[in-house]
Amino acid sequence: MKHLTLFVFLFSCLLLNALGLFAQVAIKRDKPNILLIFTDDQGYHDVSYYGTKDIRTPNIDAIRDEGMRMDYFYANSPVCAPTRAALMSGRYPDQVGVPGLIRSIPNNNWGYLDPATLLMPALLKRARYHTAHIGKWNLGFESPNLPNEHGFDYFHGWLEDMMDDYWTHSRHGRNYMRLNDEIIDPEGHATDLFTQWSVEYIKSRKESKDPFFLYLAYNAPHFPVQPPEEWLKKVKDRESGIHDTRAELVAFIEHMDHGIGKVVEALKETGQYDNTLIIFTSDNGGHLPSLANNGPIRDGKQSMYEGGLRVPTVISWPGVIEPGSVSEQVNLSMDIFPTLADIAGVKVEHEVNGRSFLPTLMGQIMEEKERPLYFVRREGGTRYGGKAYHALRLGDWKLLQNNPYQPMELYNLREDPKEESNVIEKNREVYQQLNALLRSHIQEGGKTPWQKPE
Repeated sequence: MKHLTLFVFLFSCLLLNALGLFAQVAIKRDKPNILLIFTDDQGYHDVSYYGTKDIRTPNIDAIRDEGMRMDYFYANSPVCAPTRAALMSGRYPDQVGVPGLIRSIPNNNWGYLDPATLLMPALLKRARYHTAHIGKWNLGFESPNLPNEHGFDYFHGWLEDMMDDYWTHSRHGRNYMRLNDEIIDPEGHATDLFTQWSVEYIKSRKESKDPFFLYLAYNAPHFPVQPPEEWLKKVKDRESGIHDTRAELVAFIEHMDHGIGKVVEALKETGQYDNTLIIFTSDNGGHLPSLANNGPIRDGKQSMYEGGLRVPTVISWPGVIEPGSVSEQVNLSMDIFPTLADIAGVKVEHEVNGRSFLPTLMGQIMEEKERPLYFVRREGGTRYGGKAYHALRLGDWKLLQNNPYQPMELYNLREDPKEESNVIEKNREVYQQLNALLRSHIQEGGKTPWQKPE
């Protein structure tokens, strides 16, 4: 009897300890660390997890292997600044004042972020997150639209859009590198710098009781394509007969992938990996003149066809997302905002256009109404003339205008995923329905000024 009593006592202690440990894990996972990796112009199939033969991205592939691959993830625009505005705000880009690229040259600037816009870091701070942005910002060059003014506790990176050189870090002869609000002039390849700063930040958070949100936005592989020489040599030695332009892009991406591996390794070395959600995605499709690989879909960066909008996306979260899982759910960059709010337990009290896909990450079936998905870009030059062009997807149907001076086109993506057959003349009712939805989105975006007030 005594032995039975002792056994029951010991078993109860073990059970309570197990339950206590489970509770601690549950509390931690209620607010995981968040690492959001955002690349620039990475083609839909410029990752080796899709079987692309001339490129090796083992560290991006590892996120996919340990998490979920999302095959129908869209950028909100075929160019960078509008997508970044949507990512950070959860709203369509023109509704926050960024229908086109934010540039430091006023006569070629096509966006101005509404300073009142609530961005992701400010939202996550409500849940006690320490917030950091390392890398490319591209949502403003001066107050009131600097990273630290929109919720980032720490900024170490680049304010402008592209760099003219990854080694000297300038744009139009100006230095846009910053440590918070201080102008800095670091030495080294920008990709290596952003990797190094991210590793240092992760190590600095090791002892903190509060979770962190790290938004790591590489400029790579945006042109000018400048891989370190040893990485280019490695690709040329390995890939017999590869085109020089393609070799440079492959080496550029592989160099960045190596950096991503260092960042993830820092999470593991500091014991933070098991409690970190990692999102990897890109801002738009690959740049075809750089010989990007956008897979079996049409066109690339700047285009409203699928190749300009579909981006490689993988998400891992140990103990929550099933390793090796795949989703064909259609999501956009702006959906990350409400998803992270859900994960952090923060209520979104204002209107956003995105919606959370957390149930999908947890392996649940999401019951949702069919929603119209809207894409926009405004641009200058003789090709665009300061005008905007758009696309709208509703279910399998997609209406687009790929240039402000071209007529509308209509495709059924289920029957014609490569967008080869324009069926607008045969489906006038569908065209009218989607065109009405598109007009309402254009009207909504037109309410928000996109030029800096005088």
